[in-house]
Amino acid sequence: MANTNDKVKIDSKDFAKSVLDGAIQKDGEDDVTYIKRKLRLYLESVVLIDNFNELEETRFDIAKEEQRDQILQKIIEHRY
Repeated sequence: MANTNDKVKIDSKDFAKSVLDGAIQKDGEDDVTYIKRKLRLYLESVVLIDNFNELEETRFDIAKEEQRDQILQKIIEHRY
């Protein structure tokens, strides 16, 4: 499992470009349909990764808060 100090951040545009690299034009697919499909894939990829990065940031903040609470608890225990 990843260390709670390791924050993952993915570049959404690079990720979307990688997704598009694997999206080849299907046999019999006209150019307009192909372009629309690639545009949809690009936009969905960007939104997906932006959402992931936001969730990762939230998870990281929660982990930092939990770690801070644990440290404070140890300080309190040793004081009394």
